[in-house]
Amino acid sequence: MTAADRWIVLKFGGTSVSRRERWDTIGRIARERAERSGARILVVVSALSGTTNELQAICGGGDVAGRAQAIAARHRAFAAELGLDADAVLGARLAALQALADDPRAAARALDWQAEVLAQGELLSSTLGAAYLRAGGLDFGWCDARDWLEAVALPNQNAWSLRLSATCRHLADDAWRARFAAQQPARMLLTQGFIARHGDGDTAILGRGGSDTSASCFGALLGAQQVEIWTDVPGMFSANPREVPEARLLARLDYAEAQEIATTGAKVLHPRSIGPCRDARVPMAILDTSRPHLPGTRIDAAAATVPGVKAISRRNGIVLVSMESIGMWQQVGFLADVFERFKRHGLSVDLIGSSETNVTVSLDPSDNLVSGNVLEALSADLAEICRVKVIVPCAAITLVGRGMRSLLHRLSDIWATFGRERVHLVSQSSNDLNLTFVIDEADADGLLPELHAELVRSGAMPTGDSGVFGPTWHEIAHGRRERPAPWWLARRDALLRLAACGTPRYAYDLEVVRERARALRAVDAVDRRFYALKANPHPAILRALANEGFGFECVSRGELERVFEAVPGVPPGHVLFTPSFAPRADYEAAFARRATVTVDSVELLRRWPELFRARELWLRLDLGRGEGHHRKVRTGGSEAKFGLPLARLGEFLEAANGVGATVSGLHAHLGSGIESATHWREAYAELAGLAEHIGTVATLDIGGGLPVPYLPDAEPFDLDAWAADLATIKAAYPQFALAVEPGRYLVAEAGVLLLSATQVVDKDGVRRVGCDAGMNALMRPALYDAYHQVANLSRQGDAAEVVFDVVGPVCESGDVLGRARRLPAATAPGDVLLVADAGAYGMAMANTYNLRALPAEDVIDD
Repeated sequence: MTAADRWIVLKFGGTSVSRRERWDTIGRIARERAERSGARILVVVSALSGTTNELQAICGGGDVAGRAQAIAARHRAFAAELGLDADAVLGARLAALQALADDPRAAARALDWQAEVLAQGELLSSTLGAAYLRAGGLDFGWCDARDWLEAVALPNQNAWSLRLSATCRHLADDAWRARFAAQQPARMLLTQGFIARHGDGDTAILGRGGSDTSASCFGALLGAQQVEIWTDVPGMFSANPREVPEARLLARLDYAEAQEIATTGAKVLHPRSIGPCRDARVPMAILDTSRPHLPGTRIDAAAATVPGVKAISRRNGIVLVSMESIGMWQQVGFLADVFERFKRHGLSVDLIGSSETNVTVSLDPSDNLVSGNVLEALSADLAEICRVKVIVPCAAITLVGRGMRSLLHRLSDIWATFGRERVHLVSQSSNDLNLTFVIDEADADGLLPELHAELVRSGAMPTGDSGVFGPTWHEIAHGRRERPAPWWLARRDALLRLAACGTPRYAYDLEVVRERARALRAVDAVDRRFYALKANPHPAILRALANEGFGFECVSRGELERVFEAVPGVPPGHVLFTPSFAPRADYEAAFARRATVTVDSVELLRRWPELFRARELWLRLDLGRGEGHHRKVRTGGSEAKFGLPLARLGEFLEAANGVGATVSGLHAHLGSGIESATHWREAYAELAGLAEHIGTVATLDIGGGLPVPYLPDAEPFDLDAWAADLATIKAAYPQFALAVEPGRYLVAEAGVLLLSATQVVDKDGVRRVGCDAGMNALMRPALYDAYHQVANLSRQGDAAEVVFDVVGPVCESGDVLGRARRLPAATAPGDVLLVADAGAYGMAMANTYNLRALPAEDVIDD
């Protein structure tokens, strides 16, 4: 194949062609591709940003003359910005636009006229661009896409879609390629996206986003080396990065997964653009015009098959049509009658759910004309055979990835989240590539970040070394906060000596605890800091934190006694008692110690009025929602046992007044491992508003829940952003003292669990390394599906690694400390394994199940 026969197709969207510097970038990229590959370059462009919207408004009959003049003025101004003579370059194009505005067909809004109008945006932008690039000395030619892309009629296609949402032929022969290559001698050509030739010889439109499809069709027809879609984002992401800043770049996908992601809501690539390249086996790439150094997303047939959810997406404007009839049960031909009516109205069904007496289908507005008139006519036809209900507007939330059926057990939190919403339809694709939930559109707001985080936490989204994922959107836009090397790497010899004294064994580095404490102490907006004792009540840790000025938050009489025993002389005002459904004796012990007592129900005051009479109390409130890394650590909302519902606040205040009790503090802790730095600011603002109403409140306690980067690719919590948010809201309510209750943030990374390998077993291709303790020593993986890094201290530095499941000796199927952990291939019985970040809720939750001994504990402080 000669250089004249090899092509690379580059497509640039509206934002990429609307500024002079972007055209400079287009020219530079095209030249670099041509020089590096030796191939010819075809550049496909969209209209200037916003132009197609204006042209659509013209097609709708709105101020045709005025809009046409505005479009002409904008392109004249842009020509001047490019240093071009607008009359010389655009004269004929602008005359054609004016002629269409004056065309008699405009009154009837004829489809062929609409197609001609909509085509003008790409014709104008490509004409301008080609002239500018040639003026800059580049060897660029121009061609009319309608001479090469041919719209074809599909079965049952209506006139509207054939003209304004056309499908193009994309299989070519050598003769077509030869004609295309011979049309101009220029090394690089520039043409239009979005437009094609109708069967009657006039213009056809590929629909909104059709420029991607134009590039793909050209790529397939030319047998191109690659089709590159250049846009304003770095590629496809695991979610819409505008909604989910922690969404990850999808570095490599096969055609099927990319098709599903594009079809189910990803805006970066038009769904129809993948098919032509897939059929012709042409690789695709999605790249960022403003950040061309980023790798983008590559789509090809050679992508490795990696099971797991790759993306979660949302489509708004979904229309559900629910059809119900007792007579449909085992009735031959009922569905045929139903779908014949959809066909009659030119509607393509997306999702289907059925039962004995109901069939519900969805219509996607991106593929259908679902105006009120169309739905009204459809409903009238369907009413002949069933009862009809149209549900709008809805949103479709879709999980996309290979092997969805095998992942259902990892999606328990996803199911639980949707259980709180009104789900109209659940659909699992027959190709095992997606799972879709259709809910009310209003309920979908804010749901994607929560669901995405749950997918990562559960392991259903394989963000490790799978090769599928790149950096997060936040990392691309703002850089990455790197996690420091863990302390235990430099303490290997000391830890091995401790392990030689017997395992299982916890070891805590007090200097790490002090570092975290000092970081929190430096947050000026915080007035009072209480360590949540339940995370780790080791006496040495308590003393270290007391020396750093921390108080203590206790939830039981045992924790109260531990504090006063481990830290003699601790001021009672530094101790906060926040129990849940505790017995009366616990409250009596707290009052006897003169600790600050928090209550969270009216019933407490009514049950034991004499106990709370004339007391100064803090009140824990449920703000109506829970947040955190797992549903079992979300401590707000109706499903949680914690906190007084806001609806009963007035009732509580009345009961408190009846016993002479005073509310001097408000408290809200909604969960643990919360990633959003703004969560605490919002909680503080809500509490402050309530406190102003109560009038006796001096302190607002916004709880803890600061996250720890357990996952290998997780970033450390942005404490600076957290501090800035708190400073902002504290400035709005300076009359209140601000209290926090961190637990895991202070101690999790300070602790490790040392274990001894007992057996190494290969069962049906799954390697397992057994340890002398499991869920009896560390409950978090079994309880929360929590992730902990596992390292082989005995073979640190071994290069050859394989994947192991790390399991314990407890007689439970859930006794798994880690799945698919990479460890040295030579891992053997007797090796010392280290479970990282185990300082919080490790020993504190350890147990003697199976009558196994509790782990030992050691403190490192030198």
